[in-house]
This record gives sequence, C-alpha cells and structure tokens, in this order.
Amino acid sequence: MFPRYAEGAIREALADTRVVAISGPRQAGKTTLARKIAGRERTFLTLDDAAVLASARRDPNGLVRSLDTAVIDEIQRAPELLLAIKLSVDEDPRPGRFLITGSADLQAIPRTQDSLAGRIEVVPLLPLAQAEIRGRLHPPRFIDAVFGGDVFHPLDAESFDRNGADDAVAAVLAGGYPDAVARRSERRRADWYRAYVSAILTRDLTDLAALDKINRVPNLVEVLAHHAGDLVNWASLGGKLALDAATVQRYVTLLEHLFLVRRVRAYSGNDLKRVVSTPKLHFLDSGLLAGLLGLEAGRLRVDRQPLGPVLEAFVFGELTKLSSWSEVRPAIYHYRDKDQVEVDFVLEDARRGVVGIEVKATATVWDSDFRGLRRLQAHLGDRFRRGVVLYDGGRLLPFGDRMVAAPLSALWR
Repeated sequence: MFPRYAEGAIREALADTRVVAISGPRQAGKTTLARKIAGRERTFLTLDDAAVLASARRDPNGLVRSLDTAVIDEIQRAPELLLAIKLSVDEDPRPGRFLITGSADLQAIPRTQDSLAGRIEVVPLLPLAQAEIRGRLHPPRFIDAVFGGDVFHPLDAESFDRNGADDAVAAVLAGGYPDAVARRSERRRADWYRAYVSAILTRDLTDLAALDKINRVPNLVEVLAHHAGDLVNWASLGGKLALDAATVQRYVTLLEHLFLVRRVRAYSGNDLKRVVSTPKLHFLDSGLLAGLLGLEAGRLRVDRQPLGPVLEAFVFGELTKLSSWSEVRPAIYHYRDKDQVEVDFVLEDARRGVVGIEVKATATVWDSDFRGLRRLQAHLGDRFRRGVVLYDGGRLLPFGDRMVAAPLSALWR
C-alpha cells in the first residue's frame, strides 16, 4: 500500500470534528484509506452496495440512527443522508462520529449546500503524488522551501534523481491513479484510463445533474484534452460540438466537481497592468490526459512536442497536492500579459509573496526561458520570492537573482 500523506490530517480532524469528509475522484484511494482509518471500531457502509443505497434513500434518518460511529463511502449517491447526519451530530456532538467519502465536490451535490456548515472538515485526496508512488514516508517540502527562498543551491545537485528524460516521461504518462500506476504496460494503462473516464461520465455525472445532452459529454472531454492548458474560450469549444457557450461552461463545471479538470485563474494583482484575465483549464492527472490523447513513450522519444501540455498537467497536479500539505498553502494562478509573455504557474501565499514556476519539456534550459519570470519579478519587486524553471534534466542551475532551473524531481525530493 502506498503511503498517503492525507492520513495524518484525517486522523487529526477526527479528534476534534464531528464529521470528516475525504473528497476526491473515484479510484484515487479514498475507500482504501477510509477502511484503514476505520479499523474494527467503526461500522463501514458503502453506497455502491445496492441494498445499502436503497435503505439510505428510503429511510436516511433510520439508517443514521442505527449508527454510532461509522464510515459512509460514496456519500454523493444518497445526499439525503447529509441532513440525517446533521441531525445526529447535533444531538450527539462527539468528535469523529462520521467519516464520509465523496467522489464529487460536496458543495456541488443537490440539496446539500451548507447542511453541515460548522460540523464538517473536508480533506482532499487526489491521485497519488510522485513522492507517494516512490514510497517516501514524509511529504516533500518543495512549496515551503521555495517560499522560504533558500531551497536551492548549486551544490545540492547530486541529491536529485539523475535518470533524465526517460524517467520524467514515464512518470508523466503513468499519472497517479493507484490501479493505473500498478499496470506496467502502456497499453493496459491506456485501456484503464479510457474505461475510467467512460464509467465516470455514464455513472457519476448523473448523480450531480440531469443533462439533456449527456451524450455530448464524452466528446467534450476529448475536445478539452486537445486544448489542455489553453486559455478557455467557451464559444470556441462549443462550436466544435454544436453546443452554446453557457452549456459548455455548465458541463465543464460538472467535470470540475468530479475532479477531472480544474480552472486556473489568471493572476492579476494590483501591481500588474495589461494582463490577460482569462482562466486556463488543466486536467488534474497527467496519466488520464495522456490516455485520452493516446500518447506513448516511444512516440515522445521521436517527437517531444505533444509532451508539453501533459507535462504542465503533471506539474499542476503535483503543485496542487503539495500545496495541500504545505504550511504556506498558496493559491495557484497563471500569468499572461498583453505582450503574450507568460508564466505557467504563479503561487501566492497569504502575505502576498509570489513564486513563479515555468515548465519546460526539454533537457536544456536557456536564459530566454526566464523571460516571463523576470517580467513578473520586475512588476512585483520584493514580493517576488523566487522563479523556478522545471525541466527534465538532472542538475540545479542558478540563473541570476532569485532564479533557478531545477529538475522535475525537485517536486518529490
């Protein structure tokens, strides 16, 4: 079993919070982790069991009254239970009464908004981070280190992985879903990802909303895959599917609630002028995106061009996970100005300190690769903590004031 860094946060929350939710995509490991935490002391119910689901929908209050402390898996399938849980924990406010899991954002489930406000803590569980896949016992401190300003030094180069581009490509294509990672064959992984997306779109999507053109959603996902990492243009996306812009935006919001994609807002602080305000859309798992695009390592050895958007998705997923474990917990943005100068990811902490991260699908870094980071640094002055270019080489390289090129493995070492 892979180590899961969220486990400590879940156990801590159970010690002082009445209801704790593990929230993330299907097959990310929520059930396995919930069973481990539950042990033998808690009743375990899954709403994927047809009989349990029928009981939950028919008599939610009766089912909850029969429980003392319990794990309820896939709570989004019977949102009626949340109000029953609220009544139960108001009557008996002991911490740790219920550990629930959900494969959809709880705030997106109909009729559940605010029903557990003040009584619940939500702990995200996304697919495996690289450090978890590699069995490291403690979460990497990359985010805290880059905001601290003293993480990188040229002499540290020997501490990083030196397997080069092939290792990076393999990690990107595998993604982070445990069942996919366990498959050594690229073809078998691609089969798993295609089946996974099909199951999500035919089963879980209808738990969130009634869609009058649900047959268009698989095609929409394919279109989004080919525009991963681009600025969002709802009308253009809709035009490819004979859907209006509002419908596309609504469907994408549902895909976000299922943790398949996420909008990344444009960074537009008060110090910046002439910036583009359009968000980008990233997939949360690079393996899933690679599966949708049909990418294989052999093809990428010959043509590196298709790797760019998938590598950005990989870094976005890693940053999202690392941020949830860090002390800083920064917000993640992108930056582009009217001159088309851009930075792939801009991280801002609560004190408005900023770290810029650029992603390059190459084994060589040039001074020109820091153009966007230096533009951001010039605008922000002392608020700019560090600029990092992540690349698939093996050495840490300084590039001037607060600028460094770092191997991708800096994210997990």
